[in-house]
Amino acid sequence: MPLALAAVTDLLDPPRAGFDEIIDVRSPDEYAEDHLPGAVNLPALSNDERARVGTIYVQESPFRARRIGAALVARNVARHLETHLADKSKGYRPLLYCWRGGQRSNAFATILRQIGWQAEVVEGGWRSWRRLVQHMLYRAPFPAPVVVLDGNTGTAKTELLHLMAARGAQVIDLEGLARHRGSIFGARAGGQPAQKGFESALAVEVARLDPARPVVVEAESSKIGALGVPPSLWQAMAAAPRLRLTAPLEARAGYLARAYTDISADPQALGSAIEGLRAFHPAERIAHWHALAAEGAFAALAGELMEHHYDPRYAKARARQPDPGGGLTVEAEALDPSALERLADRLCAALGELPQGVA
Repeated sequence: MPLALAAVTDLLDPPRAGFDEIIDVRSPDEYAEDHLPGAVNLPALSNDERARVGTIYVQESPFRARRIGAALVARNVARHLETHLADKSKGYRPLLYCWRGGQRSNAFATILRQIGWQAEVVEGGWRSWRRLVQHMLYRAPFPAPVVVLDGNTGTAKTELLHLMAARGAQVIDLEGLARHRGSIFGARAGGQPAQKGFESALAVEVARLDPARPVVVEAESSKIGALGVPPSLWQAMAAAPRLRLTAPLEARAGYLARAYTDISADPQALGSAIEGLRAFHPAERIAHWHALAAEGAFAALAGELMEHHYDPRYAKARARQPDPGGGLTVEAEALDPSALERLADRLCAALGELPQGVA
C-alpha cells in the first residue's frame, strides 16, 4: 500500500515510523537537487538513462519507452541488490519514492517484495514531500516566536548562535543550512544547495521546534548568497524583536581575520571578492584593499571593509526596518573565545528580558 505523508515530522525518524531506510530511486541529479531527509539514493535509472527513456516516450513510443525502461530498472535494481542491499535481513522494511510515486518506485518495490521484504512506496512520491514543505514555509504561519540576533559584520553572530544552542536555546542556523555566510566574502567550499534542498533542510528544523519557546535566528537579508529565505520565516523575522550585538571595530576586525581564514588563504578567492565591491567604491580604495590582501594585512583589511562598506549598509538597513519588538542591545568589549562564552551566557539571559508575549 502507498504511504501518504501526513506531516513533515512523519519521516524525521524512520525507525519510529516503522521503516529501516528511506530509498530515493530517482536519478542522481534529481536526488542532488532535493530529497527526503535521510534518504539514500539507489537510482532506478541513471541521469542519462532517464533522459533517454523520456526522449523515446515523447518522440517515438510510450510502449517502447516502458519496455526499455523496465529492462534498465531491472539491471539497476540487480546491481543494488548485490551491493547496498546485499546484507539486509529478512525483516528489512524500506520506504521507497520516486518523483511522483509512479513507475520507478513501484517497479523497484515489486522486486523487493518478491524477495520477501516489506517495501512500501510514498504516495505521490517526492512531489508529496515538496507540497508539505511549501505549505510549511510559504503558506502556514511560522510555528514559534522568533528572536533575531542582530549586529554589524564581525560580531561573531553565527558562532554565538551555536554557543547559545549549547546552552539550551532553540536556534536555527540559516547560514549553515544555506552553506553561505551571507556576504560577498561568504562563499563556502562546495557551493550552496539548490533552493529546494535548502527549503527541505529548513523544514526539518522548523518541524522540530517547540512552539512554546522562542527560536533565535541570525539577522539576514531576504537572500543568503543565491538562496531566498521562505516567506513564512522572513515575515516572522521582520516582525521579531532583536538582540543586537555591538563590539569595537578593532575586536570585530580581529575576529573576522580569524574566522575567514579559508578566504584569506585563497588569494584568488579573496581578490575576486574584493573585485565584487568595485561598483560601490572608488578605484583607489579597491586598489588599496588589494594591496592589504597581498601584504597579508587581513585584520586591517577587515577593519576597512567594515568601516567603509558593511557598517554603512547595516545602518541604512536598520533605518528602513527599525526593531518592531522593543529588543535589547548587548555590548561586548572583546570577541576572543573566553569572551564569546561569557557573551553567550548574557544573550541567553537576555532572551528572558524581551517583551512578554514575544519570547
